[in-house]
Formats: sequence, C-alpha cells, structure tokens
Amino acid sequence: MIKGNFIDNLPKVYGIYTGGFLAFIIIMAIAEQMGMSAKAIGICFVAFTVAIYAIIGYLSRTAQADAYYVAGRQVPTVFNGMATAADWMSGASFVAMAGGIYFKGYGYMALLVGWTGGYVLVASLLAPYLRKFGCYTVPDFIGTRYGGNLARLLAVIVLTVASFTYVTAQINATGTIASVALDIPFQYAVYVGLVSILLCSMLGGMRGVTWTQVAQYIVLIIAYLLPVFWISNKIGAGFFPHFMLADEVSRIAELEAQFGFVKNSAENLKEVPKGLAGITKAHSAVNATPWAFISLALAMMMGTASLPHVMMRYFTTPSVKAARKSVGWSLFFIFLLYSSAPMLATLSKLALIDPTLPTGIIGKSVSQVQAIDWYQNWNQANLMFISDFNGNGTVELNEFFMGGKAVVLATPEIAGLPYVISGLVAAGGMAAAMSTADGLILAIANALSHDLYYKIIDPKAETAKRLVVARVLLVVIGFAGATIAAMEIQGILGSVIWAFDFAMSGLFFPLVLGVWWKRANREGAIAGMALGLISGAGYLIWVRNGGSGFLGITQLTFGIFGSAVSLVSMVVVSLITAEPNAATQKMVDEVRVPSGKSILGKQH
Repeated sequence: MIKGNFIDNLPKVYGIYTGGFLAFIIIMAIAEQMGMSAKAIGICFVAFTVAIYAIIGYLSRTAQADAYYVAGRQVPTVFNGMATAADWMSGASFVAMAGGIYFKGYGYMALLVGWTGGYVLVASLLAPYLRKFGCYTVPDFIGTRYGGNLARLLAVIVLTVASFTYVTAQINATGTIASVALDIPFQYAVYVGLVSILLCSMLGGMRGVTWTQVAQYIVLIIAYLLPVFWISNKIGAGFFPHFMLADEVSRIAELEAQFGFVKNSAENLKEVPKGLAGITKAHSAVNATPWAFISLALAMMMGTASLPHVMMRYFTTPSVKAARKSVGWSLFFIFLLYSSAPMLATLSKLALIDPTLPTGIIGKSVSQVQAIDWYQNWNQANLMFISDFNGNGTVELNEFFMGGKAVVLATPEIAGLPYVISGLVAAGGMAAAMSTADGLILAIANALSHDLYYKIIDPKAETAKRLVVARVLLVVIGFAGATIAAMEIQGILGSVIWAFDFAMSGLFFPLVLGVWWKRANREGAIAGMALGLISGAGYLIWVRNGGSGFLGITQLTFGIFGSAVSLVSMVVVSLITAEPNAATQKMVDEVRVPSGKSILGKQH
C-alpha cells in the first residue's frame, strides 16, 4: 500500500507501473511460446495499455478549473519532462520519422535537428516567461498581453488550425496501428483510436493527460529502444548501434551500388498501391542541399516554439525555475528516441537488402518472398508490395515497395524477432500517437472553452459550466479529426510538418515579441497573426497547385514565408500606431523577472 501524498509518491507509483508493464511483456512472450496467435498478442498489447491509460484518466477526474486546465501547477520537473516528451513524440516521431529517413536519406534528419533544437528556443525565449505570466492557454497570454478580444480570437484561430492539422495525423497513426493490431479496416480503426484518446483526457483535463502521458512515455520508449538494440545485436551492428551508424550507412551505400537500380516506368508504377514508395536513390543522396536542410530545420525549430500544446505543458510546473528545468528534462527524454530513429531506419534497410543476412530479400525469388508471413501480413494491410517488373523472377532493388508507416511497425517481424516485440511496438506507437493527440485536442478545447466561450462569449459562466463546454468540445473536435483522418488527405509526416508551419506563421513572433519587445502592441499583433497565417496558407496552396517556390521555400517550409510576413507586418504596424500603455509595458518588464508572483495571479 502506498501512503502519503500522490505527488511525493510519483517515483514509487511509476516504478511499480514500469515493473508491471515489463512483467506483462514477459507473460506475453511466454504465451507466444505456448502457441498464442499473433493477432491475439496484438489485441492484448493494445487493449491492456489503453485500459491502463483509461484507468489513469478516470482516477484523475476533476471538477476544479485549475486542475483541469493546468494540473494544479504542481507537476514535478522530471515527470513534466516525461509528459512533455510523450506529448511531443507523436505518431510522426514514433511511426513515421524512421520511415522518412529510410526513404529520403539524411536530408530528413533536419526534422530531428529542428524538433530538438526548437526546445532551445522554448527554454530561452518563452517557457519560463509564459509560466511567470500565469496563463492557462497560449491565447490567454496573447489576449492579456496585447488586450482586446480580437487578438485573443485570432490566437484561438491560429491555434485551432495548427493543432487540428496536427491531431488528424495522430488519429491517422492510431488508426493505422489499431487496424493492423485488431485486423479491422482503417476507416473504422480511426474511431477506435479516437475513443482511446478521449478516455484519457475527457474527465481529468490536463491533470488526467499529464499522468497518462507519463505512463505512455514509459511504454513508447521501451517499445522503441528494445527492438533497436535487439536487431542491432542480431545482425552484427554492435551492442550500442548509435556509435556504428556511419559504418552501417556506408554498408548500405555499397550494397545499393552493387545491386544497381533500374528506374521504374510510369506504366510499372501504376501497379503500385497508393502511398507506397521504393528505394529510389542512395540512402544519403536525397534532399541534402544545404538550404533544403537548413530551411526545414529552421521551420521545425520555430514551429516547436509556437505549438500551443508544447507551451501548455510548462504552465503545469510549480514555478518559473521548475519550468526551465523541465525543458532540460524534456530534451533528455526526447533525445533517447530521436537519437535512435536514424539507427532504426538504417537497421531496417540493412535487414531487407543485405544478402548475407537471413532476412535479406534482394536476389531471392519473387514467389519465395511473397510466401513469407510478414510480407503477407503487411501486403494485406496495403503497406508492402512486390512485383516482377523486370521479368527475371527475382526481387530487385526497384521491385520492393513499402509504406513509410511500416518501417517501424514491420521491422521487428522482418528481422525475425518474436511477435511479442511487434505487439510491444504497436503499443508504443499507439502510446505516442495517443499522448500527442490528447495534448492537441485538449489545447484546442481549452482555448475554445476558456478563451472564446469564457473570456469572450460568457465571462460570468460558472466553473462547472465551463468544464462541461470543454468536455463537449473535446468530443466534437476529436470526432471531426477522426473523420478527416479517415480520408487520408495527407500522410502522417506531411500533416505534422504543415502543423508546425501554420503555428510559426501566426504565433511565433507575436509570442516572442510579446515577451521581449515592449513596443509591440495590439494592432501589430493582430496584423502579425492575421497576415502571417493568411500568407503562409496562401503560399502552401500556391505551391501545391504547381506554383514555383520562392527562394527555395517549399510546401514543407511555407512557415518561413508566413512568419517573415508576420514579423514585418507586426513591427511596421506597431511602430506606426500608438505604443502600449504604461501598465502593459510594466507587465512585460515583470514577466522577465524569474521570482515573484505570477502576473495573472488568481484572475482566473
């Protein structure tokens, strides 16, 4: 029996939870040896972990606004770092990141640089100061700092556009995993994923999401690292493969040169199911011009510092100092996965194309590979495809196609690991996507309920009514996100990158200048948010419809264009209109003082 305060007992609580989860993995491994089917193992992993998250969400239920919106501002730094890492490492990080590197080479490692480097901006420019401000949401800061309902409303709009784009990608990821693990169509699986997400956040708000995300981080990091180390040892890449990455990439380059590559004709590619890609260029030769790398990294850094669900995590710490420390812990926990994604992509490709390994398929007969269990499983899920384009009866480098989502999820099977590891990876991917979706849906619902409904529509609304509105909005937003995800308009990784671009287009400079430039005023912020979002979205539409890129800015980096317009318009409009009043300028000075009471205090 655990006695005493819950916060004081967190290490013991989550230590017991981790031990219990490891015991569950061992039980599943024994069950597999005794003949339990792969499908049953997958169902058990997903059902067990989702049930645990739902129980945590139920136990964290609350009727207090402070607990619902900011977890009572009592989350310790290490655990907030874990929750932030889970919030951050989405389905894109877990499921799609390694796939992007697998198919696009080291150019896509700009995402790792940008997403990790963004926390430097968060720690140095925003998180401690927004925590000192004492707000519940990002629009809360914008509305109070600049004054007036229009600025607050525009912040809600930018937040909703960016977060909704992001959340559809996470529901897409939960749907992909649920469809494979539960063997149901993707269009239905997205709603299974949605129900799982809502169970974690609906009753407890930020408090429920926080303690659920800590549990989800433990699952996802075990699920990501265990296969990496196991596969590395199995194929001879060393006990700690991260130090051997350069050698393994060189090996891949040698193999690709050895096998050569025959470009597929347009006629051949018509046979390939939508969304699948082949190994089209050398592992290190794609998307690697200096500006392509730098611009993508820069967009992801600024987007990281603009995403509302990231900023909200630092509103939950006990103090400004704790918020700053929490960013450091977030970086550490994120590093554990991000440093492993390139290695997993490399090991996956080696396992498939190295003929000296028993798992290699290049050079084997087409019929032989098509008879392999893992190929049949993933082919049925429309995530793998082989065809004898060259007519010689053997699988060649240009004849194997795979979906980016399958790189992480299928690699344990390809490498010949026990199926229990595949079930573990499915649970980890589900945890990653659910944790981010929880944070995103909560960010949108909280902004709409607190900043739109309470601050603008009905300022006299009682706490109970506000929380009912927030919970109804959670369901509505989640259902809308699942419906859009089911349409598969954009891939997981592409949707996530767009979300970062939308966020930085409308929010980066209004947030940063709101802290660091006293002269920034309401008119400037309104111009910056409105023109930044409109110009960024317009640039995306233009490029998507065939327009030529401007200065190398692509549909993946349109936020650079939007944020540049936001900065210029915000500075110019602020300078040609009246400066903020003395009270506002004093408030900005106080925000930058680490000690003392929060600016908003108990205004909520």
